[in-house]
Amino acid sequence: MEKKRAEVLAPAGSFESMKAAVAAGADAVYMGGSRFGARAYADNPDQEKLLEAIDYAHLRGVSLYMTVNTLMKDEEMDELYDYLRPYYEQGLDGVIVQDLGVFSFLRSCFPLLPIHGSTQMTITGVHGARMLADMGAKRVVTAREMSLEEIRRIHKEVPIEIESFVHGALCYCYSGQCLLSSFIGGRSGNRGRCAQPCRLPYDVAEGKDGSAFKPGKRENGYILSMKDLCTLDLLPDLLEAGVDSLKIEGRMKSPRYTAGVVHVYRKYVDLYLEKGRRGYQVDPQDRHMLLELFDRGGFTEGYYRQHNGPDMIARKEKPAFRQGNQELFEELDRLYIETEKKEPVKGRLQVKEGEELALTLWMKGRKEKPVQVTGPKAQSAVNQPITEERLEKQLRKTGNTPFLWDSLEIELKGQVFVPLQTLNELRRQGLERLEEAVLAPYRRKEEDLPSHRFQEKGEAYSQEGIPKLRVLLSGKEPLSQVLAVPRVEEVMIEADGIEPELWSSFAARCHEAEKGCILAMPMIFRSQGEKYFDRSLSHLLEAGFDGILVRNLEEISYLRRKGIKLPLYGDYSLYMFNRLSRTMLLEMGCKRVTLPLELNARELRALGGECGDLIGYGYLPAMVSAQCVKKTVSGCTHEPEWMAMKDRTGKELFVRNHCTYCYNVICNPVPLSLIDQREQILKLHPQGVRLWFTRETPQETGRITRAWADMLSGAEAESRPEGTFTRGHFKRGVE
Repeated sequence: MEKKRAEVLAPAGSFESMKAAVAAGADAVYMGGSRFGARAYADNPDQEKLLEAIDYAHLRGVSLYMTVNTLMKDEEMDELYDYLRPYYEQGLDGVIVQDLGVFSFLRSCFPLLPIHGSTQMTITGVHGARMLADMGAKRVVTAREMSLEEIRRIHKEVPIEIESFVHGALCYCYSGQCLLSSFIGGRSGNRGRCAQPCRLPYDVAEGKDGSAFKPGKRENGYILSMKDLCTLDLLPDLLEAGVDSLKIEGRMKSPRYTAGVVHVYRKYVDLYLEKGRRGYQVDPQDRHMLLELFDRGGFTEGYYRQHNGPDMIARKEKPAFRQGNQELFEELDRLYIETEKKEPVKGRLQVKEGEELALTLWMKGRKEKPVQVTGPKAQSAVNQPITEERLEKQLRKTGNTPFLWDSLEIELKGQVFVPLQTLNELRRQGLERLEEAVLAPYRRKEEDLPSHRFQEKGEAYSQEGIPKLRVLLSGKEPLSQVLAVPRVEEVMIEADGIEPELWSSFAARCHEAEKGCILAMPMIFRSQGEKYFDRSLSHLLEAGFDGILVRNLEEISYLRRKGIKLPLYGDYSLYMFNRLSRTMLLEMGCKRVTLPLELNARELRALGGECGDLIGYGYLPAMVSAQCVKKTVSGCTHEPEWMAMKDRTGKELFVRNHCTYCYNVICNPVPLSLIDQREQILKLHPQGVRLWFTRETPQETGRITRAWADMLSGAEAESRPEGTFTRGHFKRGVE
């Protein structure tokens, strides 16, 4: 197997962390600016400091990528051009993006700027990676849950760079699919403000009906708190699987942490490149050092070799305080925090009597051409002529520049006198010229930009009248109650909620009741889901569905490659947060989209609520996880069931394990219900309103559906939700 040079990519939550990462041997750093990054609470630099950081990195041969990996509202999109342009012109090496609208914007406004698809895009396999490559992305940041085999397949089949996490915190939820922090306190992970509720303790009770938190076996603990990732033992596998960039997590951590982790991974990447697998062995002291820097309860190798498991969970509370290794910390400070990395320079000074001084400089091991500066003519010495030793001593004072001398050749001819001030000026000019020469290839000029800003907002809609009533079912049991409601125009069914052999009979029953029938794809589409649909493809083609609800980019690409001609309808998880993202989804083939869950009514009207469906009722998914609460608590049974979790405030969260695809869905404690918001809903002019039934009984499903039908008809304009409910973000929105 060919040994592959890979990028060690370091986090930088501050300018100081960036410098520490560079000093410790990072090939690249990623950091946020003052806005639009997924770590809103990091010590992100302002514009001046970030521009300085770009130059600082480039002078030392290091790339700098900028995080613009949050979902953005339309009014923010108007500010994005002016925000990014200075960094673009300075030579920014790439932008990490979640939002499809931002992706489209960057591709149009900054065509020379490489785009990296963020892990927040939930790319979980070859199909999503292929779609990103087709869209023009240079790199995909894979979901943390992907296996080595899934990464290897992307490397073999898709012409795109692969960036994968190798160290640091793991989210319990698939990145980009977590709404728990948002639902609980309005702090959205999709907006960089996650409050990390997964790090809190929960009680768990098992019960097949999931209707209440019942006495019985309970597990107290931090069952959603993942151990930190450490892949020192897996580095050869990751590199040979095709990973181009080894990503370290930690933009919220200290410069000392960044330096220590980068130092260790730099050491072992170099060891593998030098000695291969045979000579690759991890020193236990280095693993211990990483734990000294941060320990949440031990390390895990993550998902690269296993799909999930209780051994990946840090069940105990992280100690509030523990004694640090002061000797280690002081060493890291001395080596990487208090000392700036300097680049070696080679030079040649020519001093000839009666001729201009000439200083030629070039970077050791870099491809930039040499630069030359000249000074006044060397004068004949009246008394004591200058010596080579004196010339070298004076020139080697590089001061606060990013350079240090590797070698300096001096050609001295004749008995000459050179004022020290002249030598100082010659050195200053030479190093400045060298710095300009190093940075010049990174600079982008105004002519590199399009002649106008991209102002496209997406096509306008003119949806009028009462929205259609659509129902999404998790199973077939409530179908009769739903079909009995005349106003329901369309029924969706979760693909794992009914056997593929029965898809055609389910669709036929809907059609007999003169209602459309849509198949809903999984929330996450990975190898298990692909195999399931490959086996069921004939049933899908013959079922007579009127369309397919897609939840991620993987499914759009998969269905396209399988030649499925049915209309595609995009779910909320594709995050149409602005009009440009809507346009992108339509270009991908979505005939209809679903309005986002984190915008309020005013923002939805500004977005153009008439462009899609509004979710009006349901126990909404707060987390979608590769982990399994059932497996963590009592072991895997391969039987789908509901479980109940209780948080510290007594709220109950219901969990459903989807064994067909091997993922868990943790639902919001109370259902969303907008049934008393008729006036506001009608002002949005949505194409449809969706009722999403998961754990309700058939009788409850029928009653709620009839109530919504009456409300939309105007018969019960003052309808009120039953029991405890939430209006979600329909009123409050998110920051």
